[in-house]
Amino acid sequence: MLNIFRKWSRRYLFEEESILLLVMIAVALLLLMTIGDILAPLIAAIILAFLMQGVAASLERHGLPHWLGVSVAFTVFITVFLGAIFILMPLVWRQMVSLVGEMPRMLEAVRNLLNVLPERYPAVLSPAQIQDFYHMAQGRMGDAGQELVKLSLSTIPNILGFGIYLILVPLLVFFFLKDRDEILSWIASFLPNERPLLKRIWGEMNMQIANYVRGKAVEILVVGAVSYIAFKILGLSYAALLALLVGLSVIVPYIGALLVTVPVLAVGFFQWGVGGEFYTLLAVYLIIQALDGNVLVPLLFSEAVNLHPVAIIVAVLFFGGIWGLWGVFFAIPLATLIKAIIYAWPEPKSLDQPDAATRADTVE
Repeated sequence: MLNIFRKWSRRYLFEEESILLLVMIAVALLLLMTIGDILAPLIAAIILAFLMQGVAASLERHGLPHWLGVSVAFTVFITVFLGAIFILMPLVWRQMVSLVGEMPRMLEAVRNLLNVLPERYPAVLSPAQIQDFYHMAQGRMGDAGQELVKLSLSTIPNILGFGIYLILVPLLVFFFLKDRDEILSWIASFLPNERPLLKRIWGEMNMQIANYVRGKAVEILVVGAVSYIAFKILGLSYAALLALLVGLSVIVPYIGALLVTVPVLAVGFFQWGVGGEFYTLLAVYLIIQALDGNVLVPLLFSEAVNLHPVAIIVAVLFFGGIWGLWGVFFAIPLATLIKAIIYAWPEPKSLDQPDAATRADTVE
């Protein structure tokens, strides 16, 4: 067993930087698994700063000085950030509370619909089974209402912490944008002077992560805005809440689109029933999903960022399991980072090739 491990290490860890990189990855995973919740605002600020760095760099390429490019990028960020906190989120919360209040009426409509099934399929369903299902759903709905109340009450003591994060995250984003070069130089001072492997990985990661994060932010805004406009034109209830769900669903490809289809069609069904309006909603929703997958995504993302669906599902399961909701949110960027490391890793060393010490002895 030791001989196998020794051969594997000679084949893949023949460079000092390879061992250093493995140690850095292990430390990063350990931090995510142990204090990931504590570091979440810092990581979110890094992602947001990485996103706005593209705006600042674009402005600088057009001749603006560094301080002005950073100021414009941070102004755009703070405007969107405060708009989401004080305008979008209260609207979504009100619609969520209203939707929870409508749940009993929706459940009664489902009950009336299911009561017809035992008459048509007596061998499959009985009235007693329908009644048991109704009571079970009613109990689950009551539990969901209680959880919502507990969530509302539990947020009261955390208002101070939320206010701190409300100040801390924008402040971190500002300093990450303003002192980006100084921070990177400080981090590089702890690394070896000669680091070709780390430089290759940084170049690959910088290209792929930048493409993903900025492209995904644009995709969320476009899909969410188009969905909101379409839902408002159709007169669909809870348009802001459903549009937010549709926009956020693009974070997790394939899985997100499947999950968000259920609430969109359910609200349309309970509002209009099966008819022309419902089929129009279904057609519009499918068109939005088709345009997102076949037009918007190819325009925003390069081939280098594409991940196989199996890799996406594994990343969501793995990082979601060790980091909860934050892991699901950052699963694709982290998977993209792993892909960048794999592509930049040195080619395996042939075991037949003598190492440096052996070659020196041969020369002597």
